[in-house]
Amino acid sequence: MSHQGDPARRAAFEVLRAVRVDRAYSNIALSHVLRHRKLSGPEAARATDLAAGTIRMAGFLDDVISRNFERDIDDVDPDVLDVLRLLSYDVLVRGTPAYAAVDAGVTLARDVVGEGPSRFVNAIGRKVASRPIDAWRSDIAATYDDEVARLAAMYSYPRWIVAGLRAALGDATDELPALLQAQNQPPRPTLVARPGVSTVAELLAAAPSQPGQWSPYAVVLTGGSPGSIEAVRLGRAGVQDEGSQLIALALVDTPVSSTTNTWVDLAAGPGGKAALLAALAAQVGARLDAVEPHEHRADLVAQALAAIPGDHEVVRADGRLSGLPLGSADRVLLDAPCSGLGALRRRPDARWRREEEDLVELVPLQRGLLNAAIDLTASGGVIAYATCSPLLAETSEVVAAVLAGRDDVELLDAAAALPQIPDAADGLFVRLWPHRHGTDGMFLALMRRR
Repeated sequence: MSHQGDPARRAAFEVLRAVRVDRAYSNIALSHVLRHRKLSGPEAARATDLAAGTIRMAGFLDDVISRNFERDIDDVDPDVLDVLRLLSYDVLVRGTPAYAAVDAGVTLARDVVGEGPSRFVNAIGRKVASRPIDAWRSDIAATYDDEVARLAAMYSYPRWIVAGLRAALGDATDELPALLQAQNQPPRPTLVARPGVSTVAELLAAAPSQPGQWSPYAVVLTGGSPGSIEAVRLGRAGVQDEGSQLIALALVDTPVSSTTNTWVDLAAGPGGKAALLAALAAQVGARLDAVEPHEHRADLVAQALAAIPGDHEVVRADGRLSGLPLGSADRVLLDAPCSGLGALRRRPDARWRREEEDLVELVPLQRGLLNAAIDLTASGGVIAYATCSPLLAETSEVVAAVLAGRDDVELLDAAAALPQIPDAADGLFVRLWPHRHGTDGMFLALMRRR
């Protein structure tokens, strides 16, 4: 590598290459590259934004790049294309001055692919940088008559995801552009002070931060990193989106008439909700069984629970065949395996990895797990079905299909369990949205076993 290059940009390029060539997950590749290149502080933050933002916006960036030369974009050398994507993201989205972004892109191209391609990068980069992002968006919008295709191109999403989000918004489809834009903004890290072992005051004193908006246990970092906070390192606090905290709180705050004093998290990995539930269970003398089939994720659950007092156990099993006694739980959480399309803010490559066909396997799994969750619940006990996906196929349609086949469970008003959250009710369900609530896109249904 040339010593004149920008270390953060070079690191971002290496992440893009790892995702493209090795099918690496961007967060894992980023962590490896930052360690290898010994980047920290502002340089690491800039590398993270360049890499994650470029991956997130790749569809839009490719459209802009392709409008500036006559060849097919697939004919461009993949390394050169990644350099152009980084350059385009830097100038159009980050707002870096054109001369600086182009110069840095040319230097990177010279470092990684040579002098000849760097001249191509210079020519295309200057054209991309000659107009602001809104002008390119207008050009792209004019290409499409179909609203879903137009918004997918403008905001850098696969069309099927935009169609699914549009359907999930119901009568509020005019909010779709705001939702797509919100999912393109990386969130600030949110912490949870696990009750009994940590406090919000402790976290607020440990780093630049502010209280969360909705959860009494939430703290939003405004500076620093979670790993720099002792309570997080020791497992007394954790990194957890407010939406996830609210799901657990809604389950715990819903009255039950059963008295088994046993709670179950039926799909517990990687353990964030299980740790919050275990901490809350310990305060009322209840036991928590955290069920997780995959060894690595079960280990993560055990790590998350390690600092939590009280009676809890990790059960390594498929939630559909957990071996736990039927009808034995007061409260059962099923945060079901899903497409994760509500968490696109924090998973840059997820929108390009997921396929609509994934739902063919996920939906039967979700239905099977929800039936199992109901079977584990005692008469008078409560079940929370949650997903980090707003798609109808994974949310309301799963609940409707399962309830249609059973007469031993009734749907509760989930919004009544979260009265502090405005504009969240969708009939008896709750939907949390990034653009409305600043949380991940979460779905919640609450049910009582008859």
